[in-house]
Amino acid sequence: MFVRVLGSAAGGGFPQWNCACANCGGMRKGLITASPRTEESIALSADGTTWFLINASPDIRAQIERFDALHPRQSRSTPIQAIFLTNGDLDHCLGLLSLRENHRLVLYATDSVRRGFTEGNVLYRTLQRFADQVTWRTLKPDVEEPVLLADGRPSELTVTAVAVPGKLPIHLEGLVSSGEADVNVGLRFRQLTNGNVLAYFPAVGRITSSVFNALEGAGCVMFDGTFWSSDELSAPGFLAKSAEDLAHCPVGGSEGSLSMLSNIAAPRRVFIHINNTNPMLREDSRERKLVEAARWEVAWDGMEILL
Repeated sequence: MFVRVLGSAAGGGFPQWNCACANCGGMRKGLITASPRTEESIALSADGTTWFLINASPDIRAQIERFDALHPRQSRSTPIQAIFLTNGDLDHCLGLLSLRENHRLVLYATDSVRRGFTEGNVLYRTLQRFADQVTWRTLKPDVEEPVLLADGRPSELTVTAVAVPGKLPIHLEGLVSSGEADVNVGLRFRQLTNGNVLAYFPAVGRITSSVFNALEGAGCVMFDGTFWSSDELSAPGFLAKSAEDLAHCPVGGSEGSLSMLSNIAAPRRVFIHINNTNPMLREDSRERKLVEAARWEVAWDGMEILL
């Protein structure tokens, strides 16, 4: 199984366009040791030829151009077979509207995520330029199902969606019910030929028993690394909400993911979806040293993983 990190940052990327925090300002001025990052998305392949994207960030066009394996091989074609959406946040689905150029798209999403993107969204009409331009395939939580190629043939992968604590996208708050369990999922991919497993959980509001169970036996875990601390945004006055209010379990602290997941046995453990304010972005920071000492990695754009 081949994994390519197309983008590793949370919404807004790094540096963020309207932010002069220590990270963003330091990055622009060359005062810190760090790398710029686009918004989170990965490409996944079982054979190195046919590819699947997990999430479609606003940076998707540039991300595709930076990875030769995703380039068209003949006129108006793509090796991208389908795109999986883990939730309906704009940093996960806005890039779909950039793929409107008269091409058929196959999208995997839960019913809640599909409705949130399609219903009442006039921009969705840009993906309805001809009959059946978009094919939606439903992700049903806790059901392992074959991952199909664009033409409906089975690939070498299966996928299991796992509902995890999350929240509605900001643009849907107050418009739809927030009680549906499938508004936010993690994805567990298994390769049939060798049994290798990728557990991809980029947004986790709380680490539950279901999350622990989904990570068990994975060869690689890619996990929510959005915030280091609960008060990362509230302490400097950026936003009067905690990491948990925004449905992200912080990395640091006694109740953080670095501590809570210390015993998982995955050989590769990677934090992804990293907010621009997170100190572990700095390669020489105390927080980065703690992450690396615990045998975790911090995802970067262009990172490749072979399972």
